[in-house]
Amino acid sequence: MLPGVAGAQSSQPQPPAERKLVDGFDGKDFAPEGGLYYRENFEQSAGSVEFQSLVKRTGTGGLKLSVVPHCPSLNDGCSERAEIWEKTELRVPYDEGVWYGFAVKFDDPIPNGDHRYLIAQWKREIDPGADGDFSPFLALRMDLGKLFATVETNYLPPASTGPDNVPARCGAGETPVWLRPDVNQMRILVAADSNWEPEDGSLFNSCTTAVRVTNHGNPLPHPDSGWIDFAVYTKPGPDGTGHIELYANGKPIVTVKGHIGHADKGLGENQYFKFGPYRAADTTDWTLYYDDFRRSPFCTDVLTNGTCPF
Repeated sequence: MLPGVAGAQSSQPQPPAERKLVDGFDGKDFAPEGGLYYRENFEQSAGSVEFQSLVKRTGTGGLKLSVVPHCPSLNDGCSERAEIWEKTELRVPYDEGVWYGFAVKFDDPIPNGDHRYLIAQWKREIDPGADGDFSPFLALRMDLGKLFATVETNYLPPASTGPDNVPARCGAGETPVWLRPDVNQMRILVAADSNWEPEDGSLFNSCTTAVRVTNHGNPLPHPDSGWIDFAVYTKPGPDGTGHIELYANGKPIVTVKGHIGHADKGLGENQYFKFGPYRAADTTDWTLYYDDFRRSPFCTDVLTNGTCPF
C-alpha cells in the first residue's frame, strides 16, 4: 500500500447517518461533537436557552429551555418555541434509520390545560417554496398534563370512521387516527401515559390499518415523574416501510411499522430532529430541562439502560 493512502481514506468525512453525536450540556455552549444549535427566528424569540448546573441528570450541567407569552394574539396561528435543532449538514437521509436519545425533566408548574404542547419532534425537510405545512412524522406531545405520542403520514382511507369528537373504538390491528384529508395528512395515536383516558383522544375518532402498533405493556411516564430518558429509532417510510421504536427509561413502549411520514412533492431528502418546548400561543411561562443528547446508527450507543431490539 502506498504511503499515506490509508490515512487519506480514514480522513474522508463520514456520511451523516454514520456520525455519532453527543452533548451532555456540561459547558457554556453546545458541544462541537453534538451538532446542535439554537435557531433564531420570530417564534424562537419567545424562548430562552441557558446552560446551567443546578438541574442536571448526569455530568455537571443541563440545558434549561423556556418560553414566555410572545405572540400578538392567541388566535392568529402563531407559536412560541425554544427548540434545539440538528445542524443541516448533519441530517440523516429520510429513508435511513437512526437512533436518538435525550432526557427531559418538566419544571413546575407543569401545564395541564387543553392546549398544544410538544417536547420533541421529528420532521422531513421542506424545499423552499413547497406548498403545504407538514406535521412531524413523530412527535412527543402533552395535553391536559398527560404525555402522548403521535405518528403522521399521508391520508389513506380509514378502516372505520366515527362521529366527530367521539374517541374511536378500534379493533385488532387498527389504531386510532385523526383524519385530515384536506391537507393529505392523518395523525395516528400510538402511545400515552397511564393517566390517559379514552375521552382525552376525542380528536382520534377513526381507525386505521396504515400502521401496526405493537404495545410492549409499558405506558409513557408521567410528566411529573422526574427525569425521563427517551431512546427512539426513526426510519420513515411513507410507502409502508416505516419503522419506529420508542423507549422511555430503558423500557420498550411501542414498536410502530407501516406508513410513516410524507411523500408529497417539494419535500426534501432528509429527516431532522428538534427538541424543546413548543406550543400554540399561551399566557403563561413554560420551562423544560434537557440532558444527555446522543445520536447514533447503533442502538447500544443510545439505549444505555435497556435491551436493544436489533
